Amino acid sequence: MSTQLSSPVNRSAVEALSKSRQEPEWLTALRADAADAAETLEWPKPEKMRVDRWSLESTGQYKPQAALTATTELPESVRGMVPAETSDSLIVQHNSSVVIRQLSDELRNKGVIFTDLETAAREHADLVQTHLFSTIDKHTDKLTALQAALWTGGIFVYVPKNTEVELPLQALLFHDDAEATFAPHILVIADANSRVTYVDHVVSALPEDAAASIHQSIVEVIVKPGAQVQFASVHHLAKSVSDLTLRRAIVEADGRIEWIIGDLDDGNVLSDTSSILRGAGSTSDAKVITIGAASQKMSLTTQAVHFGRSTESHMVTRAVMKDQATAIINGITKIEKGATKANGVQTEKVLMLSPKARGDANPILLIDEDDVKAGHAASVGQVNAEQIYYLMSRGISKEDAERLIIHGFLAPVVSDVPIESVREQLSALLERKLGS
Repeated sequence: MSTQLSSPVNRSAVEALSKSRQEPEWLTALRADAADAAETLEWPKPEKMRVDRWSLESTGQYKPQAALTATTELPESVRGMVPAETSDSLIVQHNSSVVIRQLSDELRNKGVIFTDLETAAREHADLVQTHLFSTIDKHTDKLTALQAALWTGGIFVYVPKNTEVELPLQALLFHDDAEATFAPHILVIADANSRVTYVDHVVSALPEDAAASIHQSIVEVIVKPGAQVQFASVHHLAKSVSDLTLRRAIVEADGRIEWIIGDLDDGNVLSDTSSILRGAGSTSDAKVITIGAASQKMSLTTQAVHFGRSTESHMVTRAVMKDQATAIINGITKIEKGATKANGVQTEKVLMLSPKARGDANPILLIDEDDVKAGHAASVGQVNAEQIYYLMSRGISKEDAERLIIHGFLAPVVSDVPIESVREQLSALLERKLGS
């Protein structure tokens, strides 16, 4: 069965689809309200980037996929992206629906919930209804409203109080039908003094002549007092796919969020990652890596907003730009009134490999409190000629020397990916994009 979801989205179509999936009434109402808003709201307007000129109306059709019993049944094009060491706690989404759900008995007995968001909305309504769209207003713009109306599949993680999940929870979200809706919503809740690592790989397997499509995703992370969440995500979507991903975390007292983001798509990218440091002593660490190639257009924003006292944020973005690619990279540290003793540090670095490529690094500090520390560093430049000369003097070819310098430039983010097999996949993607 497939259900057409054309744009502009209308209330009746969204309600009908929600009811056909037997979603709870509160979720149907939420979707209907968002569909109404989507008809009048405008697309987001990031600085110096006209995303409204992208093919954003290609929301596709709802196309559920048959459930699978094992990862060996996955298409060969993505099968190798599932590391064996995490296969007992794994979720796989194929286009519009989740096809594999696996959770170890040990974690299930501890009260950990790791399932698709659609199932969680029915079986854990108290948790989902309370926290869904609690970090971001679905009426912010057309993108948030559409995602609220259309999301399917998705990921839900809940870790109870004082519980540590030692092995990473992993998800594979892949898209191989340009006409299918691909709009996962990810909701992670880490209760007080818990600890969890979540890793996902968002990928497409589409032909070169595939029609334009979009991946629209919202990530929400709730970090309760004293909890720690590590969220790692690698995106590798085709040239025909516009990747629109918003990530938000609310961090309470003494909690910690770590973001590790690899934006390695071949198409246009809108990536916006933000930590709201609400509680005293809360911390955020964000590392973002990207490579722009061909004629890509990329808007990358990383933000930390300090509300609590003695809060701390660190942000690092490293971008390599080649060919005619364009990237606007914004780092925003906002310290609100009352956030005394806060400390916010950010660094944006862009390495240019082509005179026609463009990379703008924009460090932004917005300080409304006196007793704080804040700093930034930004640089845009080409590969250092002296470093190339030094390596060549040691018998290394110019091409290999440049490659070594680029890998060294990106290493601070790559080395922090928490699973060895994912680091290997990320390195392979970097090599592919640098060599293309």
